[in-house]
Amino acid sequence: MKDAAARAAVGAVLSRTRGGEIEIVEGGRSRVYGEPTDLHATVRINDPAAWRGPVHGSVGLGEGYVDGLWETDDLVALIQIGARSLAGQHRGISAAWSKARSGLHRLRGLVPENTRGGARANISAHYDLGNDLFASFLDPTMMYSCAYFPREGADLEEAQVAKLDRICERLQLGPDTHLLEIGTGWGGMALHAARTTGCRVTTTTISRAQHELASARVREAGLADRVTILLEDYRDLEGTYDRLVSIEMIEAVGWQYFDDYFHACDRLLADDGLFLLQAITVDDRLYEMEKASRSFANTHIFPGGCLPSLKRIADSIATVTELREIWLDDITAHYPPTLALWRERFFAAWDKLKAHGYDERFRRLWDFYLSSSEAGFRERRIGDVQMLFAKPSFR
Repeated sequence: MKDAAARAAVGAVLSRTRGGEIEIVEGGRSRVYGEPTDLHATVRINDPAAWRGPVHGSVGLGEGYVDGLWETDDLVALIQIGARSLAGQHRGISAAWSKARSGLHRLRGLVPENTRGGARANISAHYDLGNDLFASFLDPTMMYSCAYFPREGADLEEAQVAKLDRICERLQLGPDTHLLEIGTGWGGMALHAARTTGCRVTTTTISRAQHELASARVREAGLADRVTILLEDYRDLEGTYDRLVSIEMIEAVGWQYFDDYFHACDRLLADDGLFLLQAITVDDRLYEMEKASRSFANTHIFPGGCLPSLKRIADSIATVTELREIWLDDITAHYPPTLALWRERFFAAWDKLKAHGYDERFRRLWDFYLSSSEAGFRERRIGDVQMLFAKPSFR
């Protein structure tokens, strides 16, 4: 599509802006779209080619930002306004069309699948970017998931420790408990659980970089007798465990494998066991579209990723497990401050990251990723929940 045609098409969409005010500056001219509210963003067009990006959805929009074709004074606010303007429109897309588009994308290989080999490659594309990168913006726990702020003014480490404490409490961990964790990260949950409750932990990841650093952290903490770190796919795990935890790992499973994931959790858990799941979710009404979409996130950040909906989780639990849900807590409100602090720390560490070879395009890529995620949670296009499930003999 030519620049002028793309400008006209995007301008027609901008004319329906709601829930905020967007000012577009190009070639010395300025035009304002939307309505005065609490949100305002100014977008400066650096290259007319920038207009082509939004025609291709979040992928094109984000790629244009990464390439420097456009910039803004408030990326979070801009994407929030976009989310408000689009609210309700996506729900008008029929499930039949979404399903058809999903099938087309699969045939064309546009949506990566998480076979065992595919899952390793997809996980490596994000989590093996370098431990120095993640250490630069995460707190000392190295938890890469929504924190839980117990009080106003709590810092990131306090909020992550509070999150870990409430997980340990809900799972009723103690010295006689053997906990299985699916999705090690860099060992934060395993270390905290073993150190504070005395439980044994077996945890698994398929990221070699995570496995290497988590193993080193366990040795340094003197907990090698309590914590075992595996480099195995969850589908290949064996044994029976008293408790199971999986913190924001399900998003990497892939929609084709949700049943396999929950069946594995059920198979590995003792008949009187508890399973705590922390998951990023999408609205039930948007799930079919989530499956079908090529988004900026599942194209450039988390290949093969797909957010489940609460209904999709419930359907799997009901059909392939003996589990029953006994507790649910919506912690969505805690994600925007978590992401804001990650982004602040990321930019504060940028000079050091540049020394490790990360370039300006990478900085803009992660700015768009972190900002769009924060905006999504602020507008509740996506949510975050903690859910506790019990096997039949748990009392």
